[in-house]
Amino acid sequence: MLLFILTMALNSFSFMTMFLDLMAMGSDLTHHVGSGYAYGNWPSAVFSILLFSFFVMAFFIPTQKRDWRSLGLYEAFVVALFTEMYGFPLTIYLLSNFGLNIATDHISGHLLATFLSSAGILSLTVAWVLVMAVSTLLMAAGFLIIYSGWRGIHRSNGELVTGGVYKHVRHPQYLGLTLVTIGLMIQWPTLLTVIMWPVMMGMYYKLAKKEERDVENIHGRKYLEYKQKVPMFFPRLKKT
Repeated sequence: MLLFILTMALNSFSFMTMFLDLMAMGSDLTHHVGSGYAYGNWPSAVFSILLFSFFVMAFFIPTQKRDWRSLGLYEAFVVALFTEMYGFPLTIYLLSNFGLNIATDHISGHLLATFLSSAGILSLTVAWVLVMAVSTLLMAAGFLIIYSGWRGIHRSNGELVTGGVYKHVRHPQYLGLTLVTIGLMIQWPTLLTVIMWPVMMGMYYKLAKKEERDVENIHGRKYLEYKQKVPMFFPRLKKT
């Protein structure tokens, strides 16, 4: 977990440092766009895939066939995303067939920022910083929620966990994973990951329902009472 917190901190520091440097120069990002081909960096792609795979394997240990299927879909999502982020910009090339002129530098690969800029809603500088800030916060929150849920289970000694983050949601790990993957798509949306994401979420929903049936068989009425009070994935904004 410390490794991921450090990664998020470095990510935040790097984009804020670049932003401050650009502001100090009184410059926009426009002179960076189209400055060169920023892909083909396969070592970074492999490192990122391994990093995010290690994270899931550390907190989601597969025990049954359905667990391996869900893990396989997550792995496909991660591979598709980081392959385009650092290796080959497939989405940019496909969008170019529809008349969209998107440069192949790394900044333009943040497609939400590029589209906000092209639509005249925000300057590319502000749009890029906004995208990076929102995505980084979502991923950091997701990591912390997953870790909090795992820690509660790890310390439970087989007892039903209803405290900590479990006071607010029944499946904090899946909530955290949802936030992490949304953060990744905001930072670097691709056609493949946009298609795969709802399928992956549907699979994790079915997995969560199956896990709940298993817990009901173990804890019985105690879990049913807990289930009536606490929402499945998203905390209630206020108590009723």
